[in-house]
Amino acid sequence: MAVTKSVFGKSPEGREISLYTLSNSKGMQAKVTDLGANLVGILVPDAQGVTADVTLGFDSVDRYYKNYSFFGAVIGPCANRTAGAAYTLDGVDYRMDQNDGPNNLHTHIELGFHKRIWDAVPGDNSVTFSLEDEDGYLGFPGHKKVSVTYFLDEENALRLHYHASSDKRTIFNLTNHSYFNLDGQGTGRIEDHELWLGASHFTPVVPGSIPTGEICAVAGTPMDFTQPKKIGRDIEADFEQLKLTGGYDHNFCIDDWDGSLKHIATAKGPKSGRVMKVYTTLPGVQFYAGNFIAPEEGKAGAVYDNRTGFALETQYYPDTIHHENFPSYIFGGENGDYDSVTVYKFE
Repeated sequence: MAVTKSVFGKSPEGREISLYTLSNSKGMQAKVTDLGANLVGILVPDAQGVTADVTLGFDSVDRYYKNYSFFGAVIGPCANRTAGAAYTLDGVDYRMDQNDGPNNLHTHIELGFHKRIWDAVPGDNSVTFSLEDEDGYLGFPGHKKVSVTYFLDEENALRLHYHASSDKRTIFNLTNHSYFNLDGQGTGRIEDHELWLGASHFTPVVPGSIPTGEICAVAGTPMDFTQPKKIGRDIEADFEQLKLTGGYDHNFCIDDWDGSLKHIATAKGPKSGRVMKVYTTLPGVQFYAGNFIAPEEGKAGAVYDNRTGFALETQYYPDTIHHENFPSYIFGGENGDYDSVTVYKFE
């Protein structure tokens, strides 16, 4: 196992940005940067020993200061959408940035955790990134201390451990927004990838992708991935939920969620045969089929476009603060600390 550090570039203010590369003896590497604790790349061999980078992203730090598709981003303090960009907690009204029509998406496009420079401490097979967030900043109460640790093991598993404390109750919903193409980034669209989800229910949405508050069965609908199927098989189906979001972009509810680490997804690349299994302690996963990736140049000159990568964003359900029947994402104060784990394991 090894962790190496290199210069990735500089911030607009001239501060040096670093890139950390975690490597194991199987030929797998994970590249992460202290800008946003962003996951820049995952290099994985296939069954024939051919190594490819299976995540979308950029070769230079400058591009991560734009990154409007959130490639590899650690989203926080609150991932996904919040209706009306406002909420009430403990009798106090809070306003968030209106950046998705009238709603809030991923906290703040320019000032969220994915655009901040984190403190980094490398270990033998890991890097821990940490930051502090002041009370009230961007519409979130509590002085918060946050950390994200990336571990790479000899079984080709990349483990993300999130932890946060707050001196006041606050809403908190961290996720990683990596996009995957298991045949290698830049190799084309992902509709032929096979996907299984351990989720027999999902949360339907209204226009603007805000949950209705219902928790609906996937059985008998194009939302059913409880048996493996190609992502593209039903993506153009005449189904209202898919039409509202231009394809899959929904929260799926993890079956039998109890806070323990569960296997919740398996994806397979059609050409490479690479398999990625996802495990998490969280109650939901936002499956996004990359429907609105804007055409742009990515790593090694690759051209990204819609559906050239898919995301499996493990998290609490979107807009939970407005739905008492959703698992609570209120932490801090007497509610204790936030703690979650997500694992991407490659075979």
